[in-house]
Amino acid sequence: MKSSISKKLKAIVIILCATLSTQAQIPTKIEQIKAPFEMPQLERPDFPNRSISIEKTGAKQNKLSTKQIQKAIDRMAEKGGGVVMVPAGKWITGRIVLKSNVNLHIDEGAELHFSGDIKDYLPVVQARYEGVDALSLGGMVYANGAENIALTGKGKLMGPDYSCEILTRTEGGVSPELEKIPFEQRIVDGAGGKNVFMPAFFGAFNCKNVLVEGVTLEHSIFWNIVPTYCENVIIRGVTVNSHGQVRTDGIDIDSSVNVLIEYTTLSCGDDCFTLKAGRGNDGMDRNRPTENVVIRHCTVKRGVGGIAIGSETAAMIRNVYAHDCVIESAMYPFYMKSRRPRGGGGENVLFERIHVKKADRPAIFFDMLGSPNSVGGLGQRLPKREVNRLTPEFRNFTFRDITIDDCPTMLRAKGLPESPIENLTLENVKSNNQQVSVQDIGTMIIK
Repeated sequence: MKSSISKKLKAIVIILCATLSTQAQIPTKIEQIKAPFEMPQLERPDFPNRSISIEKTGAKQNKLSTKQIQKAIDRMAEKGGGVVMVPAGKWITGRIVLKSNVNLHIDEGAELHFSGDIKDYLPVVQARYEGVDALSLGGMVYANGAENIALTGKGKLMGPDYSCEILTRTEGGVSPELEKIPFEQRIVDGAGGKNVFMPAFFGAFNCKNVLVEGVTLEHSIFWNIVPTYCENVIIRGVTVNSHGQVRTDGIDIDSSVNVLIEYTTLSCGDDCFTLKAGRGNDGMDRNRPTENVVIRHCTVKRGVGGIAIGSETAAMIRNVYAHDCVIESAMYPFYMKSRRPRGGGGENVLFERIHVKKADRPAIFFDMLGSPNSVGGLGQRLPKREVNRLTPEFRNFTFRDITIDDCPTMLRAKGLPESPIENLTLENVKSNNQQVSVQDIGTMIIK
C-alpha cells in the first residue's frame, strides 16, 4: 500500500513540476533529448557573425517594405549567411523568403505585420493543403530547399485584419480531381474567382536544420508554424495567440523527421500541436512519414485538439513522445484522427506526465470514422470494408501518468471494424470521470 501511495504522490509531484517548468525561464542550452526511440541530439544551426538591419536596405516603418526586407535577406545569403535584424517598431510586409544560413531576428519591441492582400503572396509556390501538394500561396515567411534557417527574437509577427481582402476569397479546393492532375498543373491562386489556399504564418518546405525560437505569432489567418518535408527542426519558446479565428492550427509538423518542440505556449482556433503526413493517394505516393517528434515542457492554453495525430496520416506518423506538458483547456486534449480513405495512420506514440485541467469532450479521443457530413457513407461504421492501401491503422499508443481534472468522458475510441485500434495502454491515468467508451478496439490495457 505504501509503495502504491508513494508512486501516486511521485506522479503528482512530477506533473506539478511540469506545470511550473512551462512557466519558468527557458534554459539557454537545449537539454538532452530523451525518448523511447532513437532520436538525434538536435542543436541550433550556426550562423556567421555578421548582421544587417532591414533599415539599411530601405525598409520604412508603417510602409509596405517587402522588397526592402527581401533585399536584406538576399544580400546576407550572398555573403554566406548571417542575421537579418528587424528593429523595434512597426514594419509591414508581404511574403518574405528565407535563404540558407540566414536568421531573421525580430527584436524585442518589433512587430512585423503581414499584408492582407493576395497579390503580396504571389506568384504561387510549393504548398501543401490538408495533405495534398499544390502550387499556392505557401507561407508569409517561406523557405524551400534551404539549410540552416531561423526565425528568432522576442518580437511579434502579426497577421492582417480579419476584414482583409484575402479573407474574402473562397478557401480550399482539395478534391480527388486535384490529386489526379500533375503537380505542376495544380495551381490554386484565386485567379478568376477560383479557390485559394491560405498562407501559413511560417511555411518551410524541403528544409534542413530549422529553428523557430522566442517569437510571438498573433492574429493569424491560417495555420501558424508548418514545417513540411523538413529534417532537424527545433521550435522553442514560441507563443501563438490565434484563438478566435477558425482553422488556425498552432504547430503542424507535416511529413518531417527529427523534431523538438519545447517551452512553447499555444492558444489556437483549431488544433494546437498537430502531426500530419499527407492525405490519401497523394500522400502515400510521396511516402514521407512524420517520425521522431518530441514535445516537452509545453502549454496548451486553448484549442480544439491539444495534441493531435492526423487527420492527414497517409505516410504514417510514428515515434512520438510528448511529456511534462500542461493542457489548460481543449475540446479534445488528446486527439487521434484519421478517415477512410486517408491511409497510413499512427504508431509508437507515448504521452507521459501530462496534466489536463479541462476537456470539453472526451479527454482521450480516437476517431477513425469521421463524420458522414464530411466523408459521406464512409463515415458509417458498417458495412465492414475490405482492407486496402488507404485503410488507416492506429497501434501502440500509451498514456502514462496522466492527470485529468475535469472531463465528461476519459476515453472515447472509435476504430474501424476492418482496422481495430491495437495495443492501446492507459497506465496511471487519473480522471474526475473514469468513463470509457470504445468500439473496434483490438487490444486495450488499463493499469
